Amino acid sequence: MIKSRTVLMAILAGMAAAPASAATPPGRAAVLHNLLECRTKTDPAGRLACYDAAASAMDVAETKGEIIVVDRAQAQAVRKQAFGFSLPTLAIFEHTGAGGVTETMDHVSGVVASAHMEGASQHWVIKLVDGAVWRQIDTEVVSREPKAGMAVEIKSAALSSFLLSVDKQRSFRAKREQ
Repeated sequence: MIKSRTVLMAILAGMAAAPASAATPPGRAAVLHNLLECRTKTDPAGRLACYDAAASAMDVAETKGEIIVVDRAQAQAVRKQAFGFSLPTLAIFEHTGAGGVTETMDHVSGVVASAHMEGASQHWVIKLVDGAVWRQIDTEVVSREPKAGMAVEIKSAALSSFLLSVDKQRSFRAKREQ
């Protein structure tokens, strides 16, 4: 009992003293790295003590907001919400799947909340139910006026542009504004 308590105290002290070890891979939180390092312990009692201490440290870090844990579905929701914006800081929400291939989002679906044609330019401004606002940037004629409740498909196109289609009509180029 005293031996395992001593091992646990030593591990906790070591984890507290080493905020972000030089051995921590880039892009990985030190507390996660420390948890995964417990796998290298060969002594069962030391391994268990390491896991207990590392799990406790992760819980404390998450509670304090020092780390944020998101699952794939939450990350995809963030990427969908930001689709159309050029925000390089969202790279933390990208997922590297099997074989090291990064999953990318090249299209999203939505529903029109409201739409109106703006001024002399005669370009459509379409607000989606999720709050995203897209503005037409080409001169493509939309045959049926977009109305609330219509389905929208937005796809990535060349040179960081986007193609927006309302109710399966011909697509027009659009830019995300909000």
